[in-house]
Amino acid sequence: MRITRRQFCQSTAVVGLSLTLLSTTAIPFATAQGATTIPDAELMKPDALPEMSMGNDKATVTVIEYASMTCPHCAHFQEATFPELKKRYIDTGKVRYIFREFPLDTLAAAAFMLARCAGEKDSSRYFALIDTMFRTQRQWAVEKPIPPLLAIAKQAGFTEQSFNACLANQKMLDGIESIRQRAVDKFKVQSTPTFFINGTSYPGALEIDEMAKVIDAQLKT
Repeated sequence: MRITRRQFCQSTAVVGLSLTLLSTTAIPFATAQGATTIPDAELMKPDALPEMSMGNDKATVTVIEYASMTCPHCAHFQEATFPELKKRYIDTGKVRYIFREFPLDTLAAAAFMLARCAGEKDSSRYFALIDTMFRTQRQWAVEKPIPPLLAIAKQAGFTEQSFNACLANQKMLDGIESIRQRAVDKFKVQSTPTFFINGTSYPGALEIDEMAKVIDAQLKT
């Protein structure tokens, strides 16, 4: 399905309701005993789009996050936990961090498409726009998202023409949907954010102490 301005307008009323419901629904931290573990060979198979990652490719621990751009819990993790995760583990070479798209709605898919377009030649620009959009989520995940999304995109170097061209990229949209669908079918991802730490799943917006407990145990072994 091609995303158009008309489809934006049709979908955002549902987005607003989803945001309200998600913001009042806490997802508990999953213990390793009740979590799903996926073999590395399966979890790391290439998908339709290039992997978006940061950190040491040969790190002992790999953290994969499945997130949606319109998910308040994902935005909370990005603001409250990710900076410390990056400082302690990613920047020090202990963790390879992979971010995978799991859009909950059309608007989230559009935001991911813009990030993919921004980071086509430089993944740091992808992550920079992801961070900006999470931090400004309440400004653009609204009833009429086009003006605020376009304003954010322009700050990232888009013109109105390149903005529209990006959102008309069917191949990219199909690729994002492939990533989401594989997560559902193969890895049983049911909510966002969901993390896989060395193959074991942990749903919910984890705090840094929760992540550190799991990561440090993996580093010791």
